Amino acid sequence: MFDVIVIGAGHAGVEAAMTAARRGAMVALVTFDRNNLGVMSCNPSIGGLGKGHIVREIDAFDGIMARAADASAIHHRMLNRSKGAAVQGPRIQADRALYASAVRAMVTAEERVDVIAGDVIDIDFAGGKIAGVTLAGGAKLPARAVVIATGTFLGGRLFRGSERGEGGRVDERGAGPLADRLRALNLPMARLKTGTPPRLDGRTIDWARLEEQPSDNDGWTMSALTHGRSVPQIACAITRTTAATHAIIRDAIPESPLFSGAIEGAGPRYCPSIEDKIHRFGDRDGHQIFLEPEGLNDPMVYPNGLSTSIGATAQAAMLATIPGLEQARITTAGYAVEYDHIDPRALEPTLALRTMPGLFFAGQINGTTGYEEAAGQGLVAGLNAAAHAINLDPVRLDRASSYIGVMIDDLVLQGVTEPYRMLTARAEYRLALRADNAETRLGCIAQAAGCVSEQRREHQHQREAERSTFRQRLATVHSASEVADQGGGVSRDGAKRTAWEWLRFEGVTLDQIAPQACEGVEPAIVSEIVEDARYAPYLERQAEEVRRLRADEDVLLPDVIDYAAVPGLSLEMVARLGASRPRSLAAAARVRGVTPAALSAVLLHAKKVAA
Repeated sequence: MFDVIVIGAGHAGVEAAMTAARRGAMVALVTFDRNNLGVMSCNPSIGGLGKGHIVREIDAFDGIMARAADASAIHHRMLNRSKGAAVQGPRIQADRALYASAVRAMVTAEERVDVIAGDVIDIDFAGGKIAGVTLAGGAKLPARAVVIATGTFLGGRLFRGSERGEGGRVDERGAGPLADRLRALNLPMARLKTGTPPRLDGRTIDWARLEEQPSDNDGWTMSALTHGRSVPQIACAITRTTAATHAIIRDAIPESPLFSGAIEGAGPRYCPSIEDKIHRFGDRDGHQIFLEPEGLNDPMVYPNGLSTSIGATAQAAMLATIPGLEQARITTAGYAVEYDHIDPRALEPTLALRTMPGLFFAGQINGTTGYEEAAGQGLVAGLNAAAHAINLDPVRLDRASSYIGVMIDDLVLQGVTEPYRMLTARAEYRLALRADNAETRLGCIAQAAGCVSEQRREHQHQREAERSTFRQRLATVHSASEVADQGGGVSRDGAKRTAWEWLRFEGVTLDQIAPQACEGVEPAIVSEIVEDARYAPYLERQAEEVRRLRADEDVLLPDVIDYAAVPGLSLEMVARLGASRPRSLAAAARVRGVTPAALSAVLLHAKKVAA
């Protein structure tokens, strides 16, 4: 008897299984092939803008993505380095084989996770409650909670020019019977699309002609538990498409399934195919392509920015027009995948299906795109599947606590019309939700959830002690003249401020006001607190906004409310509120198109219903 069954062992499924196990649940992780644990289906990278924040947040809960990234990182790049810390995004290029090996090692070491090779064809119920799953062949696995994390495999179809196939990844079959079963349950299902570029043999690329992009050398890592880099670093390269490239793509567009009508699902706006780019931005003379090696001992190269589903012959002709790629050999041609997803507005913020307690969804099946978004949802689904199965408190992350909370709130309230991608612009409290302070924000929540190891707990306690020490040292008072004498660019106006307050002034550094304060304190903690000091006035204003938000979150709406009976709501408002079923007044206010007047009407009606 298992407590939790996780269907699918991609980034969402693995994180869900490991998180549920850390809370004490016995978990079955069901996958077509045990050897595919940790496989990176698309680009060999982890992190990025907004995405890097999610990876650090998963790490704060003792998740595995950041540690696997560090064990395989062959290239590091801090995106938006020239901008403020709030919008900087750590991103690593991974050795695919090393990443998968690290994931498999961590999953194998978890005694509460049993990896089972099989094909789930049915969800079992008993007395209206989740009872487990049925595998092809008739075997049944009992459990009180099930997490569906099927990625692009649910009803997956592959497209390349006029070629068609079934599957969630090239040369791998899809989850057809399960897709049929979920549709038979009358769940709100639809189709989405994603794509991948052709893979290239790096030995046939003329690297000498290309702009090199070296790895960062300042030593940062993804996980707070990783001390230093253990993998050799290599450079990536940059090239661009040309007018000749665009001409070939335009000629091939009629056979592209994106334009022929063969694919009905929408693709990701923020990661479009190259044919989408040419169609939408026809006036541009070129589009940047990042050539990303897939491993230290693997000649394959991922041309990021060249996702396509035109025919293989046209792909080869296209490459021959790109500088440095004229002789490049395609090892696997690019293709598109169309797959089933559920309308995430049918889910609770715990990622449980509202109408079927005990059934959870995580990853691309919820309408998202990207490894990091999937893993973040896997974390939340795992936390709450374990809670449901073994009677623990649920865990809900909100917009003020994390990027994961922002993502889930967006999904369950707004739904999706295209694959959802995390961006820093989506977080209204992003000054407080930096990638460098994820543990500070979420460590206590993770410990309270009981999902961290003793090593992680000790690390977080030590970290808090160092934070406290450093903050106390910044309480020393200095006059403006003292600061100016040390080179600080401030006027000698006689003002006296603490070192913490002086750090708000442009041109004032820690060395000028408290050079000994960082002794015995981790450099990452020093950097984080200095950023806190610089942002302090803005963070104080945001803290007041968060207090108001959480006050409105405490105003709960009835579980069952007929929005059509609320006077003054438009048909559009009724439809959107009915689909998302917001839990609170604050959540209702975030549903797109709901006006302040409508919100007042909803609150008044809710009070009448409750009376």
